[in-house]
Amino acid sequence: MSFSPGSRNRLTERDLPRFPGESLFDKVARAVCRAGCLPRKELYEAWEVARRVRRKHRGGRVVDVACGHALAAHLMLLLDDSSPHAIAIDPDPPPSSARIAEVLVETWPRLADRVTIRTARLAEVTLEPADVVISIHACGSLTDDVLAAAIAARARVAVLPCCHEHVSLPLAGWLGDALALDVRRAPRLEAAGYAVVTQTIDPAITPKHRLLIGTPDQYQ
Repeated sequence: MSFSPGSRNRLTERDLPRFPGESLFDKVARAVCRAGCLPRKELYEAWEVARRVRRKHRGGRVVDVACGHALAAHLMLLLDDSSPHAIAIDPDPPPSSARIAEVLVETWPRLADRVTIRTARLAEVTLEPADVVISIHACGSLTDDVLAAAIAARARVAVLPCCHEHVSLPLAGWLGDALALDVRRAPRLEAAGYAVVTQTIDPAITPKHRLLIGTPDQYQ
């Protein structure tokens, strides 16, 4: 049976031989295998998004919205140590997020006390212009809330939307609801003075694979 990166099966110590290398990805994978609680697709989603975002956005406080296990927040610091801190927020973070943080700090002690996981909603966090705001699969209109909050703060932002709600858009007849909604989000950022990059991650990881990255004018 093939090893699908989009599987929701948990990574465990049985999967350690699949990640024998010395790359950062393999080291992270081995750490979360030891934790034994992370769905496989979350590893690949977080890695693919974090490494693409870090190619565009360096430094700053990281704000990981709808963070789940907060793996993306930790990866953002591992990929760019110049970020001093990350805050990962979710209204209902899984209890095992603490275990993921534990194994990552065991492997990289420099992460200690630099990622704060909060049970909170986006409206409860004050964003700042120096922030890098990320959200992987913020459901439905939460993606638009993330974009609106980032625009209001003039913060850098990257979203991987999912769970698209049914909307009546002119392009939906050609593109379908989901793509039409995502297409509308890019000019929204442009109209706010953002430089926009659109990318995709491997659809084998998730069919909701469109990544939207925005850079406000002060960083251009």
